[in-house]
Amino acid sequence: MGDRLTPDAESIHFRPLEAENQVRPLGVDWIHGSVSAKHNTDPDVQVHWYDEHTVILRQNMAINYEAPFMFLLFGGARAVLVDTGATASPEFFSLRTVIDGLVAEWLAQHPRDDYPLLVLHSHSHHDHIAGDGQFADRPGTTVVNARLGAAVDYLGLTAELDRPARLDLGGRALDCIASPGHDAAAVTFYDAYTGLLLTGDTVYPGRLYVEDWPAFGATIDRLIAFAEIHPVSHVLGCHIEMSTIPGVDYPIRTIYQPDEPPLEMTVDQLRRIRRAIGEIAGRPGRYVYPEFVIHYEAP
Repeated sequence: MGDRLTPDAESIHFRPLEAENQVRPLGVDWIHGSVSAKHNTDPDVQVHWYDEHTVILRQNMAINYEAPFMFLLFGGARAVLVDTGATASPEFFSLRTVIDGLVAEWLAQHPRDDYPLLVLHSHSHHDHIAGDGQFADRPGTTVVNARLGAAVDYLGLTAELDRPARLDLGGRALDCIASPGHDAAAVTFYDAYTGLLLTGDTVYPGRLYVEDWPAFGATIDRLIAFAEIHPVSHVLGCHIEMSTIPGVDYPIRTIYQPDEPPLEMTVDQLRRIRRAIGEIAGRPGRYVYPEFVIHYEAP
């Protein structure tokens, strides 16, 4: 690999996204399960290099029907993994092995010593934190507990949730936006380099389960306001549950979804979710819209 470098942020130029004409399409066909999980031949984890510093991963539906997405972002000084999937066992879900391989691949192109990995979470639900234990003994790795207090303290979010916190990866910074509603500990991550807005289970093409109705509305308002002053290329959640038929979602525990819409959503779709919130007006129930379904049960 030649002479190894120190993690100098200036050695890689993470130029922020500035205009829509710079937006890169995802350009990927996601694995979407099979009729027989037993005979599924897809990898445990699908790996898609969005660009040379950004990886999007999806867990195989045959391992867990949730099939969550995860995100690995490389900065000049450290990498961050957002979420660790729905399965703890490395025998059945070899996430650590996949991440180690991806880090090694990136370092082969951008050599540097002492390159740490930070593991964060979009929220605290089991299907996004189950693989944490695979990283517990990984050298140079910090796994931040997904509980609300730990996430707030580590990221430096304010109790008032009134402004994003900034996380520096070395020349590449993430804005961390408190996003309660689906889960009190939910955080949305914005990457200025790609323009990706990573919304976890708060917004995605599927069933939006609302735990705290006022907080959910405030979060969607917060995300829209943020997107109005920051260029957003894609809104990326952590699941696909809708079909390509408007208003039709796949049943829970489905292991084969051959007709999925794209993972990526838009700021206009955020606005449509906001309009739906206004129409629902806090009434408990299941509300079906063409691109998403909102579930709310009163506490």
